[in-house]
Parts: sequence; structure tokens; C-alpha cells
Amino acid sequence: MKRALLLPLLGVLAACGTPVAQDVPVPTTQPQQVTTTTSAAPTVPPAPKPVNDGTCPYLATGFVAEANGQRVPKVKLSTDEPHPACFFYANATEVQLTVRVYVGDEGIAKRIVNEAAPDGSQPANSPTGWTGGYVSNEGGVVYAVAKSNAAVVVTSNQKQSIKARRIAEEAIKGLKI
Repeated sequence: MKRALLLPLLGVLAACGTPVAQDVPVPTTQPQQVTTTTSAAPTVPPAPKPVNDGTCPYLATGFVAEANGQRVPKVKLSTDEPHPACFFYANATEVQLTVRVYVGDEGIAKRIVNEAAPDGSQPANSPTGWTGGYVSNEGGVVYAVAKSNAAVVVTSNQKQSIKARRIAEEAIKGLKI
């Protein structure tokens, strides 16, 4: 008899309980998207190109002719700011000397020098406080030095590094960097 009373009582209790919704959406937790931004390492700007005829603002044409040992009939400048690269010509089409200047990020300045005068090149430390290297090859010489956030790279068709070094020193003096 206890069972007979217990079953209807359970039915009544079940009917009195809280109704369960069948079609109510259950909230779900969506995973949060985490966006991380990484700034790309600064890259070395492309090699400058001669664009405009002009006068090098930090290096006298007469000095280049005497130091590099060749007449300079034409000078062209790149569009780089604030210091354009200067291209000194030996004739109408042949560049005898290029001076590239970079001022900006210290890491990029060092990379420019390392690309111009890579490991294994001869050490360069002139003018005082500037460091880098120089490399001679069949095409001439490259003398590249950096100091802090600045780099100066001199490329000459002459093989004597002393010529490129003197020109780099004079350019740095003219740039006041």
C-alpha cells in the first residue's frame, strides 16, 4: 500500500516542479580571440639611385676629383632625405664614386655597413669613433663606417682604400654627424 500512495505522490510532485524549457538556447562561452601584433624589424632601405643632376651638399666635387684621382664632369643625387646619396661620374655614364649616407635607426645603420663591408673585410675605424670595414675587389673599393644611428658608405672605382677613407672622412665632416 505504501507503494500505491507513493507513485501518485511522485507524479504530483513532478507536476509542481519548475518547468524545463525545451527550446531555449543555452548560452555558450565563445573563445576570445587574442590579437597580437609584432612589429617587423626595421629593414635596410634599398640602395639609392642617381636621379637629379646637382651638387653634393656635403662633399665638394673638387675634393672628390683630387682624392679619387679622376676628373668629375657630372654629379647626380638621389632623392633620399635628409641626406641624398651623391654619385660622382668619370664620364657621361660611368660612376667613379658614390657616397651613401643613412641617419635613423642604429640597427639599420650597422646593417648597411655590414652589407657593404661584411665579415671578413678589413676593419675601418676612421674618423675617430666610427667603425666598420673596407673591401677591395676587381671593381674598386668600398669603405663603410657607422657611428650610433648614422652610416656612411663610400664606393670607389679605385682600388686604394686610402682614397675612399679620405672621402668618407671629408663627407662626415661636411655632414656634421
